[in-house]
Order: sequence, then C-alpha cells, then structure tokens
Amino acid sequence: MGIEQIKAELRDHLLKAQAIAKAVEGENREFTDTERAEVKSHVDAAQACKTRLETAKADSAVADAMKGLGDEIGLSEKSERQTPSGLIVPGRKSIGQAYVQSAEYGDLLKSAPGGQFTKQHRVNSRPVGFKSLTKPQGSKALVTGASDTSGGAFVRADDLGLQVGLEPFMRPLTLRQLVTNGTTQSDSIEYVRVTGVTNNAAPVAEATSAAAPTAPGTAGALVQATGGGYKPESGLAVQRVSTPVRTIAHWIPVTKRALSDAAQMVTLIDSFLEYGLEEELEDQMIAGDGTGENFEGLANVSGLQTQDFVADPTGRPEGFGLLLAMRRAKTKVRLAGARANGYVVNPADLEKLDEIATGQDVFYFGGPSGANDTRPLWGLPVIESEAVPEGTAYCGDFTRAILWDREQATITTTDSHADFFIRNLVAILAEMRAAFGVIQPNAFVEIDLTA
Repeated sequence: MGIEQIKAELRDHLLKAQAIAKAVEGENREFTDTERAEVKSHVDAAQACKTRLETAKADSAVADAMKGLGDEIGLSEKSERQTPSGLIVPGRKSIGQAYVQSAEYGDLLKSAPGGQFTKQHRVNSRPVGFKSLTKPQGSKALVTGASDTSGGAFVRADDLGLQVGLEPFMRPLTLRQLVTNGTTQSDSIEYVRVTGVTNNAAPVAEATSAAAPTAPGTAGALVQATGGGYKPESGLAVQRVSTPVRTIAHWIPVTKRALSDAAQMVTLIDSFLEYGLEEELEDQMIAGDGTGENFEGLANVSGLQTQDFVADPTGRPEGFGLLLAMRRAKTKVRLAGARANGYVVNPADLEKLDEIATGQDVFYFGGPSGANDTRPLWGLPVIESEAVPEGTAYCGDFTRAILWDREQATITTTDSHADFFIRNLVAILAEMRAAFGVIQPNAFVEIDLTA
C-alpha cells in the first residue's frame, strides 16, 4: 500500500472517531459502552496506520538515497554519461547512440519510405546538439555501406555493429580533465591574467603610537612612524586578456545506404567524429600559436617558467637526469604559489622515462609489466600527448587554465554539399566552439629534456 493510501486510511479513522466524540459532546452526555469501544477501535487503527506510514516513509527515503547513490556512481539509467574525453551525454548513452535515438534522426529516417534512402531522396537534417566532442586521424576516404573495405566492414550479421570500434587506434585524451572547465555565451572572452604575485604577509606588533607618517623621505614615500603597527602590503600584477571563441569542425562523406544503418552511424559518430574534435582541441590547448583561428596554447603563452636539462649524475642510470628535471619543475610550480596536478609528455620522452633502470635491470616504473597508464611520476598523473614536441614536457597546475565551451557539439547531416545530391552521398558534420586561456602562466613550467 502506498503512502497516500495509508494517509487516506488514517484520516478516515480519525474523522470517524471525531464524529462520535462530537455527537456525544453535542448531547452533553457520557459515552455509551458501544460508542467507547468504537472510538477506541478507530484510535487504535489510526495509531497502526501512523506506524505503517512512518515505515513507508522510511522505505521511500532509503529508495531515494539508493537512487541518488546510483546516479553518483553511474547506475541510474537516467543519469548522464561522461566520455573519457569529457563529453557529457544524457541518458547513459554515447553521443552516437543519442544521435540515432534523437527526434532529428528519427524524422530524417521517416522522410524515406521504410527508413531506407534511395538516390531520389534529399537529405538535410536539423543539428543535434551535445555537451562537447573529440577528434579524427584525417582520412578522407568515402564511407560506403556497399564495400567490405569501407562502411560495410562496420556491419555485423547479428546487427550488433562494430564490436571493437576505432578506439584501439586512437590516443587517450585526458588534458580536459585537468583544466578548469567553464561555459560562455559570448563570442569573445575577457579575463584577468596574473603575471606576478607579491606576498608580504608577516606578523605585526600592536601599535604603540598614534603618530601620523612624516613628510616624504628621499624616495618620495611617507616615513612611517615608529611603533605605528603598520601592516605590510601585498600585491598582484595582472593584465586584461581577450581571447576569441574558435570553431573546431570536420566532416565525413557517407552514402545514403550507410546513413540508414543506425548501428554504423553510432560507430562513425562516437569513434571518429567525436574523437576528432577532442583531439584537435587538446592539440590547440597545448600547441596553438594564437594566429588565425588557432587558440593561444600553453606552449605559446608568455610568462611560463622554464626548467633546464639536467645531466645524469655520476653513478646514476642513463636518463636519471630526466627524473630530476621533472621533479625540480614540480618544485617551481609550488614556489609560484600553485600546486602541480599533472605532467604533459611526448610519447617518445615517456618511453625514455619508462626505460630508466638500475644496473640490475630493475625498472623504476615497474618494467614491461608496469601499469604505465595509471602510474604517477613524482606523485602526479602523466598525460601522454603528441601535441607536445619531443624533448619538451610541461608540469603545472592545470586548474589555472580554463576551457570555455560556447557551442559544445552539434551533428548535422545533409546532401546539399558540392555534387553530393547527384551522387547519392551525404555529409555528416561535427563542430564545436570553445575558447582557452591561461590565468596564471607562472603556474606552469616548460621542461627541457634534451641535452
């Protein structure tokens, strides 16, 4: 029985007991034995309903708490799903699954008899928006459902689609998870960049004199009175920086036959278009040169600290100096008033770090069986990225950099491109708009790993 039903039953018993009591009071007499028994019966029943009601409420609270916990750890079917690259998609779906289940894709299929596009049909869908995307490897090959060396290779006889996906051929993306993520509704962002910090905080004795400062001294500043209890002044050196919102986009051609295959569309969107935007975004965040439509990436921001190459100390294994340089960079971040939360390293340099071993062939990082994707370096996670040139690495407090999402991600399909209409081809376009800024440049250190 539900909570509302129990409440109704409780109310009914109380009203009946109250009616008997009012009748007796109105006649200005005592309860009869029958009336007394009826009132007691209704009161006892109401008390029992109250107990059941409290139990039902407790059960409901437990159920709500379990549901809340399920949402937190991703058990709820209605909760959101976050991809490894940071894309948020509602309903525990991938972006491709959300797209093929969207009203826009459904309407697109309804425009074709039986959901199958032929050469006579036009294709032009409304954009389907999501909360962020990722990037491709740049192939321009046509995807077609008729060839086993193209889109047809994605189709399984049991209609389960591609089982492995393209993920094994793509690099993991984690930089977005380290930086501060924000949103904007403007095409240009102005923010304050901290270029210097002066911390003069110090213990101060209580004032023993009320005398005012005297006339300016030789340096032009007022001379503070002795015992005045003056507090030291700290300061921030800042500058106003403006950065525009940039568009990152790419598209792939498919045949109309391939467009009708929902399972294939999920694979193409999730494993190619989604990944493609995010990979380029990561490249721009690190190496963008600020010219044209490029971001001002971390590598080209003025004010970063530097850490010189450290030679291997005598008696130490080859490559040991790299470890020392990485550790000293972490210290520089700390002395700048920040706390490093990660390293970004080129794959070739990460290989050198992994291969550092003692004379007994004992690897510092676990050797061939080590968990290279999860082990930290000096207590910090290591991000492997081709966006960093070989011989260079970065250490920093990446929360001092902000990624603003403007129009996070859209998927649009159309045959209104070039001569696609007469060739029965469709363009699937993925694009996003975002901006990137470094709030405190000296919270990052560029590390030289080359002698």
